Amino acid sequence: MAEHHLSVPRTARFFTLGNESTPTELWFVLHGYGQLAARFIRHFEPLDDGSRLVVAPEGLSRFYIEVNRADKIGASWMTREDRLVEIADYVRYLDAVYAAVGGATAPRVVVLGFSQGTATAARWLATGAARADRLILWGGEVPPDLDLAAARARWLETGVTLVAGSTDPFITTKVLARDEARLRETGIVYQVERFEGGHELDAEVLREIVRGKR
Repeated sequence: MAEHHLSVPRTARFFTLGNESTPTELWFVLHGYGQLAARFIRHFEPLDDGSRLVVAPEGLSRFYIEVNRADKIGASWMTREDRLVEIADYVRYLDAVYAAVGGATAPRVVVLGFSQGTATAARWLATGAARADRLILWGGEVPPDLDLAAARARWLETGVTLVAGSTDPFITTKVLARDEARLRETGIVYQVERFEGGHELDAEVLREIVRGKR
């Protein structure tokens, strides 16, 4: 048996919220495992004050979350099967979205990844063409296999923020401490924001981050 790869054109989708003509700030928000971009972007309605554009790309792999439930559909950025190819595919895809919405000319760019989207966001900004003023990793890990020494050169002008709920079963104190240690050892400047809650986006914390109070 021989394995082969073939690159083919395909159609991907993304959703936007806010000012599409002259935004002063551009947010890319990357959903978690099993979520859809149209639902995920609703969490960012508090950012829609007329000055921002929020862009929510959707993972390239959609699936039925529950057997025999055609109404329960989610998307994923990747799985461990053929993972390096999937990573390369979504980095190229996100670069294309970035170009399509004028990311290179935006006055300020923020990238937020939630849950599985944190690894996606970190890999994209470390290996893709996009640049960002701030990277927010919310409720997810810094990818263990990411070369942070190489990422550091790309993130010199990027503020890195780790956000985790106090009762998040995935981002425990131990996991957060491990990620902090890796960032410190590599010399990447970062900050940590904790809030009372679990594996979820918190509207008030998001507002405080936007207002610069966190």
